[in-house]
Amino acid sequence: MLYSKKQTLTSKNLFFHRLIQIIKNVYICYAMMYNLGLVAFYAFATVAAIQILYYLIFFSRVAFYRRTFENDIAPDTECSVIICAKDEELNLQKNLPSVLQQRYHGKKKPAYEVIVVNDNSEDDTKYYLRSIEPGYPHYRHIEIKQAAKFIPGKKFPLSMGIRSAKNENILLTDADCKPSSTYWLALMSQGFTDGKEIVLGYSPYEKKPGLLNKVIRYETYFSALQYLSFALSGITYMGVGRNLAYKRELFNRHKGFTAHHHIASGDDDLFVNAAANRHNVSVVIDKQAFTYSEPKTTWRKWFQQKTRHMSTGKHYRFSHKVLLGLFSLTHFLFYPLFFGCLFYEPLRVYTLSVFGGKMLLQSVISFMAMRKLDEGDLFKFSWFMDFFMFIYYLIFTPALLFKSKNRW
Repeated sequence: MLYSKKQTLTSKNLFFHRLIQIIKNVYICYAMMYNLGLVAFYAFATVAAIQILYYLIFFSRVAFYRRTFENDIAPDTECSVIICAKDEELNLQKNLPSVLQQRYHGKKKPAYEVIVVNDNSEDDTKYYLRSIEPGYPHYRHIEIKQAAKFIPGKKFPLSMGIRSAKNENILLTDADCKPSSTYWLALMSQGFTDGKEIVLGYSPYEKKPGLLNKVIRYETYFSALQYLSFALSGITYMGVGRNLAYKRELFNRHKGFTAHHHIASGDDDLFVNAAANRHNVSVVIDKQAFTYSEPKTTWRKWFQQKTRHMSTGKHYRFSHKVLLGLFSLTHFLFYPLFFGCLFYEPLRVYTLSVFGGKMLLQSVISFMAMRKLDEGDLFKFSWFMDFFMFIYYLIFTPALLFKSKNRW
């Protein structure tokens, strides 16, 4: 009988002991989840705060940019427009007349020259370039019949064009680009004021139906928002060769593309990254100073193009890589942290408040910046496209680890 009572007490003690242990484990798990939720929320709030600072300090400069240039004025200095072409007969037929008919004239003749460098084209480019010479006295072309060894891409033909230019101000564009107006040259050339040696312009893609076109245009807008905003802040890290100008003396001073002649890309962004400083860069944002390009028509071609372009980013200055990397990292982490914090009920209201505040500010600045860059129709897709950039980073960031292919 005594043994039975002892056994019952022991069983009861064991039961209560296990119950207390379970309660302790539940409490520990709850405490860990609570602390983990707090950490996730603080990380999300920090990421959102960094993103807000980028929009306020940098991207607002494009949103509130004010034009200071005039359209139809007498040019102060003459300019040389250089276009490199490789198998671009059809594009030249479509776009070159717009370059040759710019309103940039002196008293009796055009105050600019147009040089087209034909780089070993295998189509009928050379015949077209020859056929239009009689009608345009301010135009000439250069034939390159032998490829430069160990200098991939278009750096060699571009160097030949700059070397043969008669004028100090050099304006670059591509054969597949078309100026948005006859004032393109006049507006871009006005950027060479107050000792400026580099002028950055914007080159969007033509508007076409379909999701791919919207993705290409948004990515182009988003890249321009960054490099134009940073330039307006005195931190110039790149330019785009479809609409870019600089002094020939600056090109010679930095020995052209010698520092990166072995890299296929970089004739625009790597040169600007090396030659720009806080005082020698100006930005021209005007719808009449844009140059429009035909976008890629397949996802594969666009992927190949972006992979090639992004492979040059690892050669930027360290400070530029830090600034760009911090923005990209926080942009990448923003949505995973947001969705993770939504499962943490105690701070869900605060999570939604941080998300809403950040997206509201971003939307206001994006709306104004898109209008400045003539991409206003993309605003209604901006939240979706902003989330798409999370996928974009996953796909294209590995391109920074690979060597670019030796081609245009």
